Amino acid sequence: MSSKSILLIGLDPKVVNYDRWPGLTAEKLEAGLRRDEATLNENGYAASICFIDHGETAEEVVKATLAETDFACVLVGAGVRTDDEEFLLFEKLINVVHEHAPKARICFNTGPTDSVAAVERWV
Repeated sequence: MSSKSILLIGLDPKVVNYDRWPGLTAEKLEAGLRRDEATLNENGYAASICFIDHGETAEEVVKATLAETDFACVLVGAGVRTDDEEFLLFEKLINVVHEHAPKARICFNTGPTDSVAAVERWV
């Protein structure tokens, strides 16, 4: 049996405005996301991270990534989902996932350390 592919979509740590996320740094964000990715892989999934920008190329990057694999679940990170400044990006990404991975479950984390729980709610 093959492992289920999981895509974690989130803002590239290099483009995040950390003034909006007190105590968070690029290093902490990436480390948390990489830990979740590693844990998912250790739990038998085939997880990968898709870092995006604020919208300049995000839709095309996600489309291209979705074309590579049949994902069982796509997670859109809290940095996109909960930031009012990213509302339109979030909406666009949901529509891209809906169009290009219609069978994939969609889930959301609350930060860079609970992606595993979010995925396991749906897969």
